[in-house]
This record gives sequence, C-alpha cells and structure tokens, in this order.
Amino acid sequence: MSASKHSNGRAALRTRARRLATQALYQWDLSGSNLSQIEVQFHEDEDFSKVDRDYFHELLHEIPSRLDEVEQAFTAYLDRPLKEIDPVERAVLRMATYELMTHIEIPYKVIINEAVNLTKKFGAEQAHRYVNGVLDQVARKLRAVEHPQGKGGSGLWKQ
Repeated sequence: MSASKHSNGRAALRTRARRLATQALYQWDLSGSNLSQIEVQFHEDEDFSKVDRDYFHELLHEIPSRLDEVEQAFTAYLDRPLKEIDPVERAVLRMATYELMTHIEIPYKVIINEAVNLTKKFGAEQAHRYVNGVLDQVARKLRAVEHPQGKGGSGLWKQ
C-alpha cells in the first residue's frame, strides 16, 4: 500500500471516529453518563469496522479529563458564555481544540475543516460559520507557526 493510500485510509478512519466522538461527547455533556458506559453503547450500536477505535477512545476520554484546559483555550473567542453555546457546537469546539492542542501531526486546516463539516451535519443552520471563526482564532494562538498571521480572523471555510 502506498503512503498516500495509507494516509487517506487513516484519515477516513479518523473522520468516522470524530463523527462518533462528537455524538458521544454530546451525549456525555447532556446526560452526564459514565464515559465507559457511553463507549460500550457506541461499540454495540455502531459499526466500528471503518473507525479508528483508538482515536475514538482517546477523544471520548481525554477531552473530558482535560476539559478545563481545552475550554480555556477557546472560551476567550466566544461571544457568549460557554453554557449558552449549543451542545453540538460545544462538543465540536472541544474536540477540535483538543486536536489542535495535542495532534500537531494533523494540519490545523484539516482539523477545522472536519469540525466545520461535523457542525454542518449535526449543528444548527449556519452554526458552522461560528465554529469556523472560533477555531480559526484558536489555531492562530495554538498553531502560530503553522497558521498564516493576518488581521481579522475570517476563518478557513469559504462559501
């Protein structure tokens, strides 16, 4: 298998892991259920044959365990208190910020694009624009070497 095919295959597995992790983090946020129980439920109810199981597990367990640190990295860029942010958007912001903080091997543009796509799929209409703008600011701070420095913060996603 070529490096490109391997890379694309791994990316697809991670995309599916992010989708399921968004749903699981949403469930955790609203219900307060035990993370291990949520994980078992997802493994029973979802097809994990094309999912990066380890990445799903990491996202589901590490984000809540580092919640204060993760939220601190993006709350300054919100226009309202975190508790007023839609739960789907909150889950996506937490996950993408965690990835920006801990997975330097994944380009920030990929992380933001994945977050925007998840928000389009599960979030409120036009919520992806808000998520994009917040994450662009987070990337400017956390990935300053990688992110082109510019004024404003129009975000990465363009219509």
